[in-house]
Amino acid sequence: MRHKSRKRIYVAYTGGTIGMKQTQKGYAPEKGFLEEQLRALSLFARPELPEVTIHEYEPLLDSANMTPHEWVKIARDIEAHYDDYDGFIILHGTDTMAYTASALSFMLENLSKSVILTGAQLPLMELRSDGRENLIGALFLAANFQIPEVGLYFHGKLLRGNRAVKVSASGFSAFESPNYPPLATAGVSIRLNWKNILPKPKNKFKVKSLEQVRIGVMTLFPGISPEVVKNFLRAPIEGLVLKTFGVGNAPDNPDLIEVFREATQRGVYIVNVSQCLEGRVDMQSYVGGYRLKEAGVLSGYDMTTEATLAKLFYLLGNSSLTSQRIRRQIEQNLRGELTR
Repeated sequence: MRHKSRKRIYVAYTGGTIGMKQTQKGYAPEKGFLEEQLRALSLFARPELPEVTIHEYEPLLDSANMTPHEWVKIARDIEAHYDDYDGFIILHGTDTMAYTASALSFMLENLSKSVILTGAQLPLMELRSDGRENLIGALFLAANFQIPEVGLYFHGKLLRGNRAVKVSASGFSAFESPNYPPLATAGVSIRLNWKNILPKPKNKFKVKSLEQVRIGVMTLFPGISPEVVKNFLRAPIEGLVLKTFGVGNAPDNPDLIEVFREATQRGVYIVNVSQCLEGRVDMQSYVGGYRLKEAGVLSGYDMTTEATLAKLFYLLGNSSLTSQRIRRQIEQNLRGELTR
């Protein structure tokens, strides 16, 4: 019989390093291996931890193979089990974890339960794996605190999912939130920063699916050719995340600016985000940024590339939105993803 005080947490294992095993060709996922490792560790027998249901996806994916189709699959999985569990953990590969966290933050509308993504830099089977602490921390937070957000927990910090970026390919402190403080920190004690957490919504939870839209990401560099940009922006592209210099600057090249103007006038949504990890776009500070604004480029303020991409998928895939409303909402704070 289940102890009345123990919460129920749904764990969706999508793939990723945390559940991989060593093979002759390197680490690879194997059906049933993650749960086997967890049971061997007896992690879930501890009374401090919640009751856990593990659902292993088929097929298990390296996160480099994640697409918007998988984002929808995860969102629908949460929707199907939303009323039966107190919180949700998504075990995911680290390479594209911030993209998935950002996408889910938009798709899971009126979220009132914790959804936390986590994983590992070393598989659970390894002696020095960071996966145990990451999973235990995520489970403890999801079971003991009702945080109505999509979060990303790694190395003792719970970050807002759409503010997180991967900053290290090999270190255990793999994720940071450059422009927003952590939602929680876990040391000897766990500290929740409630003032930084979104309020619990009043409306009923629902999932907004993503439709197929054609979006690109382009990084500006010194001497970039207007012809290269023009070719990139040819139909059928619908949206572009434009990674600019500093506070949102681009070369003050009339031919280049005209390429952007032509694209926005035919309905392409171009969003200006900084190549810098910290700081925000301000297209009023320099001529290079102001020219982009004149050409119809929108400000991404302090959004991450991952959040901007996910937001474009979310907005452009909503057929009920007018072009004017899409442009307005791109620059609005919808899920805590930007600061104006």
